[in-house]
Amino acid sequence: MKFIQIENLSYEYVSYNQETNEKTGYKALDNVTLDIEQGSFVAILGHNGSGKSTLAKHLSGILKGTSGEVLVDNMSTNDDSNIWDIRKTVGTVFQNPDNQLVATIVEDDIAFGPENLGIEREEIKKRIDLALKAVSMEDFRYSQTSSLSGGQKQRVAIAGILAIEPKCIVLDEPTAMLDPKGRKEVIETIKRLNKEKGITIVLITHYMEEVIDADRLIIMEKGKVALDDTPLNVFKNVEQIKAFKLDVPEAMEIAYKLNKKGNKIPNDSLSIEGLAKNLLNIGFEEDLYQNIENTERGSDEIIRLENISHIYNKDTVFEKKALDNINLTINKDDFLGIIGHTGSGKSTLIQIFNTLIKASFGNLYINREEIYKSSRPLKDIRQKIGVVFQYPEYQLFEETVYKDVAFAPTNMGLDKDEIDKRVKEALDLVFIDESYYNKSPFELSGGEKRRVAIAGILAMKPDVLVFDELTAGLDPFGREEMLYQIKNMKDTTIVLVSHSMDDVSKTCNKVVVLNKGNIVLNDIVTKVFQNGDMLEEIGLDIPKCSKLFHLLNQNGYNFNTNIFNIDTCVEVLHKTLKKC
Repeated sequence: MKFIQIENLSYEYVSYNQETNEKTGYKALDNVTLDIEQGSFVAILGHNGSGKSTLAKHLSGILKGTSGEVLVDNMSTNDDSNIWDIRKTVGTVFQNPDNQLVATIVEDDIAFGPENLGIEREEIKKRIDLALKAVSMEDFRYSQTSSLSGGQKQRVAIAGILAIEPKCIVLDEPTAMLDPKGRKEVIETIKRLNKEKGITIVLITHYMEEVIDADRLIIMEKGKVALDDTPLNVFKNVEQIKAFKLDVPEAMEIAYKLNKKGNKIPNDSLSIEGLAKNLLNIGFEEDLYQNIENTERGSDEIIRLENISHIYNKDTVFEKKALDNINLTINKDDFLGIIGHTGSGKSTLIQIFNTLIKASFGNLYINREEIYKSSRPLKDIRQKIGVVFQYPEYQLFEETVYKDVAFAPTNMGLDKDEIDKRVKEALDLVFIDESYYNKSPFELSGGEKRRVAIAGILAMKPDVLVFDELTAGLDPFGREEMLYQIKNMKDTTIVLVSHSMDDVSKTCNKVVVLNKGNIVLNDIVTKVFQNGDMLEEIGLDIPKCSKLFHLLNQNGYNFNTNIFNIDTCVEVLHKTLKKC
C-alpha cells in the first residue's frame, strides 16, 4: 500500500543580495516522483546539497513544493487543514536536537508530544519508559536537557518522537553525534519499530553501514533521484556511487578492490562479518606479518592539563562531575584524537583548552604559562586555540559567507588585503568556491554550514585547531577531503574529537580515550586500538579494517590487526588469499 506519494515535486530556495537587490534561486528538488510503501524501511543517501534534507521536510509538510504534490496517507501537504494530522502521522528527527528540545527536564520533553495529543497520563508514563529504554537514556530521566552532551540530546529528541508513536518516522542524520554503541542501538531501535510495529521508516544518513538492512535505498543527486533499488543492487555500482561523491560499505569496497586485482570474491555482502565469511570460504595461503607503528609528531609542549576536574551545577541537586583529575600534555604538531562514549567529558575537555570553561580544580598551561594565574587577555588565548563545535550554525551569524569568515580576521585588526587573502584561502581549504561568497550561510546545507564554520576558524590561523565532531554531517567525499586537508596542515597542532574510529585511526598519531570523565587510555593509535574489548565495553569500537582481521584471526589465522587503511587491507588480503 502506498503510504507516501510524491509527484513531480520541485522546490526552489530563493535568496536576496541586500547589496545588489538581486534575487537568486537554487533548485533543491527537481521534479521528484516517488512512492513509499506503508511499513517499509527506506534509506536516502546523497552528498551535501543533493536535496535529502529538503525532501525530508516535505514529508511532514514543513516545506511546500514550488510545484508538485506530496500525499501522506492520502492527505495533501499543500492543504493547510491537513498539517496537524500529517504531523501526527509523520514524526521527524532532525540533525540538530536543540531545534526539537522544548522542556528543561528530559522526562518532560519526551512527554510533550503525547500530552499535546491528549493521551492519558498512565499511557504517557509507559511511552516515556519505552522511549528512554529504546535510546539507553533511562539514567537521565530527571536530568536537565541543557546539561546533556550533543549525543545525549539527540537521543532525547529521538525518544520524544518515539513516544508519539507515529505511523512514519523520518530521521535526518539522527546518529551523527552518537558514539558507536549509541548509533548501533538507535539503528536497531529503528529496525525493531519497523519490523514489530510496522512503522514506516525514512532514514537519511551518511553512514553507509546504517542502510544495509533497508528494504530500499534511494540516491539523490542534484535534486533528482539518481538510483532506487535494494541496498545490495545500489552499492554494486561502486564507480557510479563514488562519482556521486558517496561511498560504499567498506566490505563492498574491499571486495571490489580485491576483484580488480584478479580475485573472485562474491559480490553479495555489505557487512564486514559477511565479507569475513566469504574470505574464509576461499582460504589463505600464508599469513602476512606487518608491523605498523605511529611515531610522535612533536615534543614541544603547547597545552598541559594538570589535575583538572570540572563539576557542573556544583552544590545543587543537578551537580554532575564531567571531568575527574585529568592529566594531559599536547605537543606542538601533534594530531591528537579524543574518543569516548556520549557524555564522557570530551566537549567539556576541549572547552577548557581555550578557556571557554574554567576548570573547577587543577591548572591549565598554554606554552608553559599557567593560565589561571595569568593576566593575559582570554581573547589572546582563543586566537591561538581555535575550536569548531558540534553544531556549526551556532558559529554563523553574518549576512554572507564571505563576511562570516572575514569576521575574526577583521577583529584581529588585519588590513583589507590580508583579510581577503585569509578568507579565500580558508574557504578554498574547505572546498567552498566563489559562487558561495555572497550567499547567506543560513541557506546552506548542514554539511556546507560546517565547512564555513571551519573556514571562520582557519582564517584566524591559530596555533592549535580543535574540532568537535569535524566530519559529522559531511558526505563521504567531503569527509575524506576535509580529513586529508586537516592532516596535511603544516605548523598546526590538531585535536580531533570524534565518534568515528575510522577517522581517528586514519589521521591521528595519538589517541586519548575518555570514560566517565577519566582518561583510561592515552597512547599511539596502534596501541589504543589493540584494546578492542575495553573500547567495546565503554561504548566505542575499533576501525572496520581492523575488525575484519580480528574476525579472521578468530578462525585460526594470525594477521596483524593494526591495519586501518582500506588499500593496505586489500594488499594484505591479496597477497595471502588462495588463488583459484
